[in-house]
Amino acid sequence: MTPNAARIMQAVEQTWRPARTWEVGPVRMRAGQGGGQRVSSATTTGSVSEADLQAAEAAFRDADRRPLFQCRDDAPELANLLDRKGYVARDKTVMYVLPIEHLTDRPIPRVTAFTIWEPLAIMDEIWATDDIGPERLAVMHRAPVKTGVLARWNEKPAGAAFVATDDDIAMVHGLVVLPHQRRQGVAEWMMRAASIWGQAQGARWMSVLCVADNAPANALYRALGFEAVGSYHYRVAPA
Repeated sequence: MTPNAARIMQAVEQTWRPARTWEVGPVRMRAGQGGGQRVSSATTTGSVSEADLQAAEAAFRDADRRPLFQCRDDAPELANLLDRKGYVARDKTVMYVLPIEHLTDRPIPRVTAFTIWEPLAIMDEIWATDDIGPERLAVMHRAPVKTGVLARWNEKPAGAAFVATDDDIAMVHGLVVLPHQRRQGVAEWMMRAASIWGQAQGARWMSVLCVADNAPANALYRALGFEAVGSYHYRVAPA
Protein backbone atom coordinates (compact mmCIF):
# COMPACT_ATOMS: atom_id res chain seq x y z
CA MET A 1 0.00 0.00 0.00
CA THR A 2 1.29 3.46 -0.89
CA PRO A 3 2.51 5.33 2.22
CA ASN A 4 0.05 8.01 3.28
CA ALA A 5 0.81 11.54 4.46
CA ALA A 6 1.13 10.51 8.10
CA ARG A 7 3.69 7.83 7.23
CA ILE A 8 5.67 10.26 5.09
CA MET A 9 5.81 12.71 7.98
CA GLN A 10 7.15 9.93 10.22
CA ALA A 11 9.91 9.37 7.69
CA VAL A 12 10.65 13.09 7.58
CA GLU A 13 11.08 13.09 11.34
CA GLN A 14 13.71 10.33 11.12
CA THR A 15 15.57 11.46 8.00
CA TRP A 16 15.64 15.21 8.75
CA ARG A 17 15.94 15.28 12.52
CA PRO A 18 15.67 18.26 14.85
CA ALA A 19 18.28 18.67 17.54
CA ARG A 20 15.65 18.06 20.21
CA THR A 21 11.93 17.36 20.57
CA TRP A 22 9.67 17.60 23.60
CA GLU A 23 5.97 17.65 24.36
CA VAL A 24 3.88 20.54 25.63
CA GLY A 25 0.54 18.82 26.11
CA PRO A 26 -0.63 17.64 22.67
CA VAL A 27 1.95 19.84 20.89
CA ARG A 28 5.33 18.47 19.84
CA MET A 29 7.98 21.15 20.03
CA ARG A 30 11.24 21.08 18.04
CA ALA A 31 14.57 22.83 18.42
CA GLY A 32 16.31 23.04 15.07
CA GLN A 33 19.38 25.10 16.00
CA GLY A 34 19.13 27.12 12.80
CA GLY A 35 18.37 24.12 10.58
CA GLY A 36 15.23 25.60 9.02
CA GLN A 37 11.46 25.53 9.50
CA ARG A 38 11.01 21.78 9.20
CA VAL A 39 13.13 21.05 12.28
CA SER A 40 12.02 24.15 14.20
CA SER A 41 8.22 24.09 13.89
CA ALA A 42 5.68 22.59 16.26
CA THR A 43 3.10 19.97 15.29
CA THR A 44 0.18 18.40 17.11
CA THR A 45 -0.13 14.87 18.45
CA GLY A 46 -3.87 15.17 19.11
CA SER A 47 -6.70 17.68 19.34
CA VAL A 48 -5.60 21.10 20.56
CA SER A 49 -7.46 23.58 22.75
CA GLU A 50 -6.87 27.31 23.06
CA ALA A 51 -5.08 26.64 26.37
CA ASP A 52 -2.83 24.05 24.72
CA LEU A 53 -1.92 26.52 22.02
CA GLN A 54 -1.15 29.24 24.56
CA ALA A 55 1.18 26.87 26.42
CA ALA A 56 3.04 26.07 23.19
CA GLU A 57 3.29 29.77 22.34
CA ALA A 58 4.75 30.42 25.77
CA ALA A 59 7.34 27.68 25.21
CA PHE A 60 8.40 29.35 21.96
CA ARG A 61 8.70 32.74 23.62
CA ASP A 62 10.61 31.31 26.60
CA ALA A 63 13.17 30.17 24.03
CA ASP A 64 13.13 33.66 22.42
CA ARG A 65 11.58 32.24 19.25
CA ARG A 66 8.64 33.42 17.17
CA PRO A 67 5.87 30.76 17.31
CA LEU A 68 5.90 28.57 14.21
CA PHE A 69 3.58 25.64 13.49
CA GLN A 70 3.47 23.05 10.71
CA CYS A 71 -0.08 22.27 9.59
CA ARG A 72 -1.02 19.23 7.50
CA ASP A 73 -3.63 20.15 4.92
CA ASP A 74 -5.64 16.98 5.56
CA ALA A 75 -6.05 17.95 9.22
CA PRO A 76 -7.18 21.60 9.14
CA GLU A 77 -8.15 22.02 12.79
CA LEU A 78 -4.79 23.51 13.85
CA ALA A 79 -4.66 25.85 10.84
CA ASN A 80 -8.20 27.06 11.57
CA LEU A 81 -7.31 27.80 15.19
CA LEU A 82 -4.14 29.65 14.19
CA ASP A 83 -6.00 31.54 11.48
CA ARG A 84 -8.33 32.98 14.10
CA LYS A 85 -5.26 34.23 15.97
CA GLY A 86 -3.90 36.02 12.92
CA TYR A 87 -1.10 33.58 12.06
CA VAL A 88 0.33 33.97 8.55
CA ALA A 89 0.39 30.97 6.19
CA ARG A 90 3.50 30.31 4.09
CA ASP A 91 5.50 27.70 2.18
CA LYS A 92 2.96 25.08 1.18
CA THR A 93 4.91 21.86 0.58
CA VAL A 94 3.89 18.77 -1.39
CA MET A 95 4.72 15.24 -0.21
CA TYR A 96 5.63 12.88 -3.06
CA VAL A 97 6.15 9.12 -3.09
CA LEU A 98 7.05 6.51 -5.72
CA PRO A 99 7.79 2.75 -5.70
CA ILE A 100 11.56 2.75 -5.59
CA GLU A 101 12.01 0.23 -8.41
CA HIS A 102 10.61 2.82 -10.83
CA LEU A 103 13.90 4.68 -10.47
CA THR A 104 16.31 1.74 -10.29
CA ASP A 105 15.60 0.29 -13.73
CA ARG A 106 18.37 2.16 -15.57
CA PRO A 107 22.11 2.07 -14.85
CA ILE A 108 23.73 5.38 -13.97
CA PRO A 109 26.05 6.55 -16.77
CA ARG A 110 29.70 6.35 -15.84
CA VAL A 111 31.04 9.30 -13.83
CA THR A 112 27.59 10.93 -13.55
CA ALA A 113 26.31 10.46 -9.96
CA PHE A 114 28.00 8.98 -6.90
CA THR A 115 26.77 8.21 -3.37
CA ILE A 116 29.29 9.47 -0.81
CA TRP A 117 29.43 9.92 2.95
CA GLU A 118 31.08 11.97 4.51
CA PRO A 119 30.24 14.81 2.09
CA LEU A 120 33.12 16.22 0.06
CA ALA A 121 33.99 19.91 0.28
CA ILE A 122 32.60 20.48 -3.22
CA MET A 123 29.22 19.14 -2.04
CA ASP A 124 29.17 21.64 0.83
CA GLU A 125 29.99 24.38 -1.69
CA ILE A 126 27.13 23.33 -3.96
CA TRP A 127 24.65 23.21 -1.06
CA ALA A 128 25.81 26.64 0.07
CA THR A 129 24.61 28.11 -3.25
CA ASP A 130 21.06 27.27 -2.08
CA ASP A 131 21.47 28.52 1.50
CA ILE A 132 22.17 25.04 2.88
CA GLY A 133 24.90 25.95 5.31
CA PRO A 134 26.45 24.46 8.47
CA GLU A 135 23.17 24.34 10.43
CA ARG A 136 21.40 22.28 7.78
CA LEU A 137 24.49 20.12 7.28
CA ALA A 138 24.26 19.37 11.01
CA VAL A 139 20.68 18.15 10.43
CA MET A 140 21.98 15.73 7.80
CA HIS A 141 24.53 14.30 10.21
CA ARG A 142 21.79 13.40 12.72
CA ALA A 143 20.15 10.81 10.45
CA PRO A 144 21.28 7.26 11.35
CA VAL A 145 21.24 5.77 7.83
CA LYS A 146 22.29 8.27 5.20
CA THR A 147 24.45 9.21 2.25
CA GLY A 148 25.12 12.14 -0.03
CA VAL A 149 24.82 12.24 -3.81
CA LEU A 150 27.36 14.11 -5.93
CA ALA A 151 26.61 14.68 -9.60
CA ARG A 152 29.00 15.54 -12.41
CA TRP A 153 28.04 16.75 -15.86
CA ASN A 154 30.08 18.17 -18.72
CA GLU A 155 33.13 16.99 -16.78
CA LYS A 156 32.34 19.45 -13.96
CA PRO A 157 30.59 19.25 -10.58
CA ALA A 158 26.87 19.62 -11.18
CA GLY A 159 24.81 18.96 -8.05
CA ALA A 160 24.51 17.57 -4.55
CA ALA A 161 21.73 15.91 -2.56
CA PHE A 162 21.17 14.13 0.73
CA VAL A 163 19.25 10.87 1.14
CA ALA A 164 18.37 8.90 4.28
CA THR A 165 16.12 5.97 5.08
CA ASP A 166 13.41 5.24 7.61
CA ASP A 167 12.55 1.54 7.42
CA ASP A 168 11.09 1.03 3.92
CA ILE A 169 11.19 4.70 2.82
CA ALA A 170 14.17 6.55 1.38
CA MET A 171 13.84 10.33 1.41
CA VAL A 172 15.78 12.86 -0.61
CA HIS A 173 16.46 16.27 0.93
CA GLY A 174 18.52 19.23 -0.19
CA LEU A 175 18.74 18.41 -3.89
CA VAL A 176 20.64 21.25 -5.55
CA VAL A 177 21.76 21.49 -9.19
CA LEU A 178 24.08 24.36 -10.08
CA PRO A 179 22.34 26.90 -12.35
CA HIS A 180 24.60 26.36 -15.38
CA GLN A 181 24.04 22.58 -15.19
CA ARG A 182 20.23 22.63 -15.08
CA ARG A 183 17.79 21.41 -17.75
CA GLN A 184 20.18 18.66 -18.81
CA GLY A 185 18.77 15.70 -16.84
CA VAL A 186 21.18 16.00 -13.90
CA ALA A 187 18.46 15.94 -11.22
CA GLU A 188 16.95 12.76 -12.67
CA TRP A 189 20.27 10.94 -12.48
CA MET A 190 20.70 12.13 -8.92
CA MET A 191 17.26 10.79 -7.98
CA ARG A 192 18.11 7.49 -9.64
CA ALA A 193 21.41 7.24 -7.78
CA ALA A 194 19.60 7.99 -4.51
CA SER A 195 17.04 5.28 -5.29
CA ILE A 196 19.67 2.65 -6.09
CA TRP A 197 21.34 3.40 -2.78
CA GLY A 198 18.00 3.39 -0.92
CA GLN A 199 16.99 0.07 -2.42
CA ALA A 200 20.28 -1.42 -1.24
CA GLN A 201 19.33 -0.34 2.30
CA GLY A 202 16.00 -2.20 2.02
CA ALA A 203 13.76 0.73 1.05
CA ARG A 204 10.69 0.00 -1.10
CA TRP A 205 9.57 3.60 -1.56
CA MET A 206 11.26 6.83 -2.57
CA SER A 207 9.90 10.10 -1.19
CA VAL A 208 10.69 13.78 -1.62
CA LEU A 209 9.21 17.06 -0.41
CA CYS A 210 8.80 20.06 -2.69
CA VAL A 211 7.60 23.60 -2.07
CA ALA A 212 4.44 24.05 -4.14
CA ASP A 213 5.70 27.27 -5.72
CA ASN A 214 8.77 25.54 -7.19
CA ALA A 215 7.22 24.74 -10.57
CA PRO A 216 10.32 23.20 -12.25
CA ALA A 217 10.98 20.81 -9.35
CA ASN A 218 7.33 19.76 -9.10
CA ALA A 219 7.29 19.13 -12.85
CA LEU A 220 10.41 16.96 -12.55
CA TYR A 221 8.98 14.78 -9.80
CA ARG A 222 5.67 14.31 -11.60
CA ALA A 223 7.51 13.46 -14.83
CA LEU A 224 9.44 10.77 -12.92
CA GLY A 225 6.13 9.28 -11.80
CA PHE A 226 5.92 10.53 -8.23
CA GLU A 227 2.43 10.67 -6.70
CA ALA A 228 1.41 13.53 -4.40
CA VAL A 229 0.02 11.98 -1.20
CA GLY A 230 -0.51 15.13 0.82
CA SER A 231 0.75 18.57 1.66
CA TYR A 232 1.45 20.82 4.59
CA HIS A 233 2.23 24.48 5.21
CA TYR A 234 3.58 26.64 7.99
CA ARG A 235 1.82 29.19 10.15
CA VAL A 236 3.92 31.88 11.79
CA ALA A 237 2.75 34.21 14.55
CA PRO A 238 2.11 37.80 13.52
CA ALA A 239 5.01 40.13 14.25
